[in-house]
Amino acid sequence: MTMPEDERGDGAQVSTANPVEGSEVTIPELVIISGMSGAGRSTAAKCLEDLGWFVVDNLPPELIPTMVDLGARSQGNVARIAVVVDVRGRNFFDNLRGSLADLAAKRVARRIVFLEASDDALVRRFESVRRPHPLQGDGRIVDGIEAERTLLRELRGDADLVIDTSSLNVHELRAKLDAQFAGDEEPELRATVMSFGYKYGLPVDADLVVDCRFLPNPHWVPELRPYTGTSEEVAAYVLNQPGAKEFLDRYTELLQLVAAGYRREGKRYVTIAVGCTGGKHRSVAISEKLARRLSDEGVETVVVHRDMGRE
Repeated sequence: MTMPEDERGDGAQVSTANPVEGSEVTIPELVIISGMSGAGRSTAAKCLEDLGWFVVDNLPPELIPTMVDLGARSQGNVARIAVVVDVRGRNFFDNLRGSLADLAAKRVARRIVFLEASDDALVRRFESVRRPHPLQGDGRIVDGIEAERTLLRELRGDADLVIDTSSLNVHELRAKLDAQFAGDEEPELRATVMSFGYKYGLPVDADLVVDCRFLPNPHWVPELRPYTGTSEEVAAYVLNQPGAKEFLDRYTELLQLVAAGYRREGKRYVTIAVGCTGGKHRSVAISEKLARRLSDEGVETVVVHRDMGRE
């Protein structure tokens, strides 16, 4: 896994020339990319650039409204803007709150994508490229990571989409972003249903977590043990257990209620984590079935099996 950040020191150059009088004003889409250094911000920016977004790297936060204003006066030539905000611009980071408030006052729709990764994964990535963390100073890499987490904690809480890249390679991260931003029309709500194993830890980017360990474990059925929850045999075993159908019915109803609230609040992405012991049988089968039900309800849904194949 190699997804270190491009730690360039160049600042963004933004023209503030007056727009041509009478030019068409169309407010562009805005995505703010942020997150931990080493978690893949540069990869995310490149991906959006390849999808046709106008990408500005290391833009001081107080200039984001200016960038949007310039895009609005471009006669539609700059319809989608992605801005990378990170600790390289830490002297300006406190101004991000003011910029977001300014955008809200102007009714500019913006989305925040936050890239996350575990401490172990970030340390490995910085060590692999033999670069210091931008906030470590005279300390260790882990000291810089801790300082950055503290700095970004509030922004992470405000993020519309959190992606944990700890176990993703570059291509998998691009695939996730392609699934979210490649479409011409923005759906009302997108869901990622993720199966996982509790013994490997909770997914840090999950919005909702549900436990299906109340169902019998196919691991203890010798003829089913080698297979996964994607196989017909294991899926039938899991879904025919007492309580399985009732669980799916009631949880789907709950998600319908939650999805309606998310839409009212302008939240466009949700990650639903479904866990069992090892992430191989029960959680996989339930995730597949739950995803199909959400799709039937009109929610664009992606299924990810985080821990399948780790045993």
